[in-house]
Amino acid sequence: MPLNVPNLLTWLRILLIPLVVAIFYLPATLLDLREMNVLAAVMFGIAAVTDWLDGYLARMLNQSSAFGAFLDPVADKLMVVAALIVLVQLRRVDALIALIIIGREITISALREWMASIGAQASVAVSVMGKFKTAFQMLAILLLLFHESVLGLNIQRIGTWLIWLASILTMWSMIYYLRRAIPEVIRHR
Repeated sequence: MPLNVPNLLTWLRILLIPLVVAIFYLPATLLDLREMNVLAAVMFGIAAVTDWLDGYLARMLNQSSAFGAFLDPVADKLMVVAALIVLVQLRRVDALIALIIIGREITISALREWMASIGAQASVAVSVMGKFKTAFQMLAILLLLFHESVLGLNIQRIGTWLIWLASILTMWSMIYYLRRAIPEVIRHR
């Protein structure tokens, strides 16, 4: 495992995941719900920024590695899944939305693994659609964790609309990847 700045940022993201979850298990005598919301949102926001920053730095510093390419999407999926489970438990996200997003992540991860095993990983490489999906998911989750109104704006409602939009983009990107993979599946059956 190469020890470089991009990989350290990915590890930081992984370490932040249980902390974001644990915040909501702290006793109310330590932090009230508003403080928990703000702290969880800040930590999730830091983790989301490291998602962009580690890839950027890996390219700019020429520190890309096979291990980093493996670990980065694992960290992203763990972060999203953990946050969605917390948000479902807090009744801020509908379980159907979480199932759509988590189901897509599992499906596309398995598809990518299989496509790599048959030498066709390029057909399911990360697309612009996937990047938009991720951006909407991260922003929606951040707002849903924050949960507080700001300047009269109902952040929960905005986050809810964004997570629904993210789930639509999630389905759309899954269909995109599956359509790209079908010719390879037919060719290798």
